[in-house]
Amino acid sequence: MYLEHFKLRELPFRLSPDPAFLYPSQIHSRAKAYMESTIWFTDGFVVITGEIGSGKTTLIETFLKEIEQDVVVAQINQTQVSPIEFLQTLLAQFGFSPFRMRKAELLATLNNFLIEQYANGRKVLLIVDEAQNLTNKVLEEVRLLSGVETTKEKVLRIILAGQPELNVKLDSPDLVQLRQRVRLRFHLSALTEQEMAAYIRHRLSVAGATDEIFEPATFPVIYRYTGGIPRLINTLCDTALLAAYAQDQVTVGPDTLMEAISELQWQEYVARTHTNLIPARLEETTPHPRPPVGRIVLTLKGVELEEALLVPGRFVIGRTPDNDLQIDSKFVSRHHAQLVTTPEGCVVEDLNSTNGVYLNGKRVRRHKLVPGDVVKIGVHELVYSRAQEPPAPAEDPRATQTTVLSGSGLEQDEDDDERDDEQDDEAYSSIARGS
Repeated sequence: MYLEHFKLRELPFRLSPDPAFLYPSQIHSRAKAYMESTIWFTDGFVVITGEIGSGKTTLIETFLKEIEQDVVVAQINQTQVSPIEFLQTLLAQFGFSPFRMRKAELLATLNNFLIEQYANGRKVLLIVDEAQNLTNKVLEEVRLLSGVETTKEKVLRIILAGQPELNVKLDSPDLVQLRQRVRLRFHLSALTEQEMAAYIRHRLSVAGATDEIFEPATFPVIYRYTGGIPRLINTLCDTALLAAYAQDQVTVGPDTLMEAISELQWQEYVARTHTNLIPARLEETTPHPRPPVGRIVLTLKGVELEEALLVPGRFVIGRTPDNDLQIDSKFVSRHHAQLVTTPEGCVVEDLNSTNGVYLNGKRVRRHKLVPGDVVKIGVHELVYSRAQEPPAPAEDPRATQTTVLSGSGLEQDEDDDERDDEQDDEAYSSIARGS
C-alpha cells in the first residue's frame, strides 16, 4: 500500500469507526455532549440522527471509549428484529442466555437485572444504532423500558441513533407517547468546507503525516463531490492517495484528485442527491474512467447473481445502500469488506465485520487475490478473476453505480417466540411494582 510512500503509520481514511480518528467538529462535539447527558441526568433519553456516513457510529464508539466504569452498556446494532428478539438481544448484551425465554420471563429477568444494578450504584445505558430500522412495535418496547423507574429516578438510560427516517417515525401519531419521553433530539449535519479541510488534515496527522499531502486547491473540489459527508470524504481521499502513489507523487493535486473521482465514477454531490440537477452528460463533470482490471461474480449456492468490474481504487461491500456492492442480508455487516484494486492486482480486506471474510474456506483479515479465488461473505460467495477486456460503454451514464442484491429469502427464520409479540402490559407493570 501507500503507507511508506507517504510516511504514514496507518491508513488515515478507513471506513471502520475508529475513535482515534474522530475529528471534534462543533456539530460532533455537541452531539457527543448530548450523549454524555444521558449519564448526567436521571431521565436520559436522547435521539441522534444523521445522514449515511455522517459519523454517528464513530461518535458512539468514541463516547463508549470514554465512558465511566460504573456504567453498564448494552449496544444493539442489528435492528431488523421482532420485539421478542430485541428483548433477547438486550439481555444477551448483559450476559444472559435468553433465547429460550418467553416474553414474561424476559421482562422479569430484565427487571431483576436493572434493580440489582441500581442497588449496586451502577447506571445502565442502552445504545441502539441504526434505530430507523426498528418497527413501531419494537419502538413501543423501548418506550415501556424507558418508563422503568424507582421512586426517585429512571433505571435505564437510552440513546437512539439513526438516519433521518428515525425522526419521521418518531413524529408519527402512533409514537406520540415515545416522543414525549425523549428529552433531547439532535441532527448531525455535514461538515462545512473549512471543517472538511481540518478533518482531512486531522486524520492524516493521526496517521503520522508531518507534511501537507493534499494541496489546498483540492479541498473545494473534494467538498463539491462529498458534500462534507465524512464517509464520502474518506472514500475519495483514500482513492486519491492510491492514484498519487501509483504515479509516484508525494502530494495529491487537482489533476490526481480528478482521476480518483473518475475512477469512482462520481458526479458532484448535489447532482447525486438531487436528480433534477444531474447534467445531461457525465463527461461534462468527470473525465473518462479507467478501464477495469478485475472482475468479481457474486453467487449464492452456485447460482450467479451479479457481476461487477473493478477499476483501480477501493470497492466496498456491505449491507447498506452506500456501498459499491450492496448485499441485503442479515449475515453481512453494514460495511463488511473492501477490495483494493491496482493495475497489478487486488487485495481483499475485512472491515471489522461481525461474521468475517473467508478465502477458500479460511478466515482472513487481508489477502492478495489470485484469479479463481473464492471469497465468502455471509452465505454469499465472490469469485475473483482478472478483466479480459474493457466493458462496453453504458447506454445511460447517469445510471446508479450501486448494485442491490437481496438475501432476504435466505436469512434466518424468525424465532418461534415471535407469536408472543403482543404487548404484555401486565409484565411491564410488574417491573414498575418491583422497582
